[in-house]
Amino acid sequence: MMTTAELAQVLFTTTLQPSDELSPFQIRQAVDERLYACGGTPSRCALYVAQEAGDHPETYVRRMRWALGAVADAYATATAA
Repeated sequence: MMTTAELAQVLFTTTLQPSDELSPFQIRQAVDERLYACGGTPSRCALYVAQEAGDHPETYVRRMRWALGAVADAYATATAA
């Protein structure tokens, strides 16, 4: 089982935007697809996060906060169902 932080890192690397109106299912699906693209290894996605943080430090914190909240909500919904 992945942690919320790991899930957020994977979501961070997707093309989804905080302004998109996304369902919990869409967020979980995007995380699954991106994780698959990263070879199923969260640490590979983390490399992309580090690169983005270096390239765009002005937006990193805001996007990561969004990703953390989005996966927390999306996976809480999945667990409750």
